[in-house]
Amino acid sequence: MDDNSLLRTFRTSGFCIIDNVIPADRCDEIRSSVEATVKRECGQYASPQGVDFVPGLINHDQSFAPYLAETRLLEFVQRVLGEQVRISFTSAIINQPGNVRGKWHADWPFNQNNAGHVPAPYGDAVLHLTTLWMLSPFDAGNGGTLVVPGSHRISTNPTDSAYGVDAEAPHPQEVHAAGAAGSVLVFDSRLWHTTAPNNAPNARVALAVRYAPWWLNLEVLRPESDLRKQMVTEPGASENLVPSVNPAVYEKLPANVQPLYRHWIQPHP
Repeated sequence: MDDNSLLRTFRTSGFCIIDNVIPADRCDEIRSSVEATVKRECGQYASPQGVDFVPGLINHDQSFAPYLAETRLLEFVQRVLGEQVRISFTSAIINQPGNVRGKWHADWPFNQNNAGHVPAPYGDAVLHLTTLWMLSPFDAGNGGTLVVPGSHRISTNPTDSAYGVDAEAPHPQEVHAAGAAGSVLVFDSRLWHTTAPNNAPNARVALAVRYAPWWLNLEVLRPESDLRKQMVTEPGASENLVPSVNPAVYEKLPANVQPLYRHWIQPHP
């Protein structure tokens, strides 16, 4: 699919899949590295039953870093968000065999349960992109992410209790995102999606990398920020936490990847 077709699909459905972002001959190595990292680090982070999750993965594993600014992917992100873009989240998400189906939601900043959110009903504009990197093939059997095509154009999502949608019920239009290892699912963060059960014998391994435009305020996500203290810590609210990037890790990132993280370098004590 050419770039214009990808963009048309994205605009209409709210998502598209870019193939071969990670070369096939590197997928096994990177997947093994991420699995080992998650096994070592995931115990300190809460996650749904049967799902292993590690935020700030870039601090612990840089095996995938050379591809974060892959030309086709970054050009697509820039066509949607503008030239100056940043990475807002870098997480590992591994669906273990037998994991539990999740609840329908939209990602930050549209999840209404988060302290930092755009209140529903929100406008029809792309503010943030979520990408899921398929380090394992995604299919219906192993828990390829469930999405509702076109739901990005709705001005709210099932995390909005006033909307009255059963977030746990199957949706009549739901589909599994499917693709080969090395592919990247790109979706508007407003898109309704949920964790799918993994009925296969092996784990489904993925990275969640989100991209933001320069003007989107991310400080509520930063552990050290005063805005997080004001909006999350002091009122006891719920919000994602994205660990700052260790300066030593940042210095070793590829030159074309560093600009995507320079806003998130850990401050000096």
